[in-house]
Amino acid sequence: MPKILIADDEKDISTLIKRYAERDGFEVAAVEDGSEAVELCRKEDFDIIVMDVMMPDMDGFTACRKIREFKDIPVLMLSARGAEYDKLFGFEVGVDDYVTKPFSPKELMARINVIVKRHSLSSQKKNPDIITFGGIVLDKLGHTVKIDGSDTELTSKEFSILLFLMDNKGIVLSRDQILNEVWGYDYFGDDRTVDWQIKLLRNKLGKYREYIHTIRGVGYKFEN
Repeated sequence: MPKILIADDEKDISTLIKRYAERDGFEVAAVEDGSEAVELCRKEDFDIIVMDVMMPDMDGFTACRKIREFKDIPVLMLSARGAEYDKLFGFEVGVDDYVTKPFSPKELMARINVIVKRHSLSSQKKNPDIITFGGIVLDKLGHTVKIDGSDTELTSKEFSILLFLMDNKGIVLSRDQILNEVWGYDYFGDDRTVDWQIKLLRNKLGKYREYIHTIRGVGYKFEN
């Protein structure tokens, strides 16, 4: 599930975006100030930030610049001002898109979805050894898995199963396929071994355990 951070001190606007974002399958966090957005981004990872320009304590441009110092998260800026200067300044500090209030929530969500998809594809091209899905980040070379930014300890078999599932997301994999990939063709054990390992893996994935779907009588499929 993609995560979106809304930073806007206008509660009506924030609530409206939250409702449409959740309808599109986003997990939503909301703050009312730029400094709160910066601090939350230090603790958590997000797929996109929707940020208002004019906020108390710290404006959106300053917050965007500070976040860019430590994380690469796409930002869509909201503003009641539509001056060309403001837009150009926003793009200079790293804003990915700029929407002027009032706006159509459907158009806003269309822009958000395009940015998230584009950024995801770009990240994969930059580092094909990193697989990201929702809050799960798997590093093939580093042999590590992060859940919502926190390291998660997996056994070698659990890591291999998760890698195989994520590499083939959306595809139903039989127990035999998983056995052959993870244990090897010379393994003579029971395919219930896969079910047991999947159970252990799900427990470690926490709220993302539902990404591993059981396909009755066949095997497993990894998808949102």
